[in-house]
Amino acid sequence: MGKPILEVNNLRVSFKMYAGEVQAVRGVSFSLNKGEVLAIVGESGSGKSVTAQTIMRLIPTPPSYIKEGSSVLFDSKHEITKMSESQMEKVRGQEMGMIFQDPMTSLNPTMTVGAQISEGIRKHQKVSKSEAMQRAADLLTLVGMSNASERIHQYPHELSGGMRQRVMIALSLACQPKLLIADEPTTALDVTIQAQIIDLLRDIQQKTDTSIILITHDLGVVAEMAHKVIVMYAGKVVERGTLNDIFYNPRHPYTWGLLRSVPRLDSDKNNELDSIPGTPPDLFAPPVGCAFAARCPYAMQICKEVDPEHFELSADHSSACWLLHPDAPKVDIPVEVGGRSHG
Repeated sequence: MGKPILEVNNLRVSFKMYAGEVQAVRGVSFSLNKGEVLAIVGESGSGKSVTAQTIMRLIPTPPSYIKEGSSVLFDSKHEITKMSESQMEKVRGQEMGMIFQDPMTSLNPTMTVGAQISEGIRKHQKVSKSEAMQRAADLLTLVGMSNASERIHQYPHELSGGMRQRVMIALSLACQPKLLIADEPTTALDVTIQAQIIDLLRDIQQKTDTSIILITHDLGVVAEMAHKVIVMYAGKVVERGTLNDIFYNPRHPYTWGLLRSVPRLDSDKNNELDSIPGTPPDLFAPPVGCAFAARCPYAMQICKEVDPEHFELSADHSSACWLLHPDAPKVDIPVEVGGRSHG
């Protein structure tokens, strides 16, 4: 498969606050190959978006800072954690693109969508204004907008939510980036439009062979798009694996909890969806042992005292859970989680 397009090693990001240090990302590592889609899943506050925005160097410094020993190597040559803002500006947009959660806060309300897309093209490529505008129209056609030559003259408020998200995708693709980060790209959209946007992203990924990091809490979206999945909790990766590993053979109780909270058509149960009881820990003072122990029905004494390392289950699959230790009591994957079907 060649060298990974992105290698994240021991990424640790904290925020200095008046009350102390919030350890938002605590030792995250993963790699992404060309043409792959990696989904990062977890509840709000698990560190997903901070991880993504650190890769793009979009989080404000201060109050945030990347701790010593963190490494984000992009395209085998850019050490993102060490780059200046002017160096990042050359990479951001041209080689990396980002689709944000809410297009209305990310698009400029005072500029037409064509002007916004062509501005990015002209910044990174030597083309005339009319060429850039033509390319903007072509991009809007690529992302499935009809009458693109008219749409480029419209302002964001004149478009529907689904159209604005398509404009955001066109913006992020303007310079044919090698890496696209989609941060909750369907959250603000209704279900029908969500499905269209996911189909669009999958189609673009297949046509352009772009690598995608998909940040989401929606496991339905993950099942539609991802090749690999990492599950984050309290700023750490608690399980990583292929799509099939995570859906058919999940080995961390937190992953079980996430899968249980998704509606299933093949279930006989008519009762309410399961939710994970309790709340995530305070990252001002993370727990000494496993961060999930306080909410885990299988927690043992060691879970509260020692943070588990990752237990390797296969070349692609690992989980940070003491239940996988040879001396731990045997716990079967809950029946309603293992063997789940997905599209």
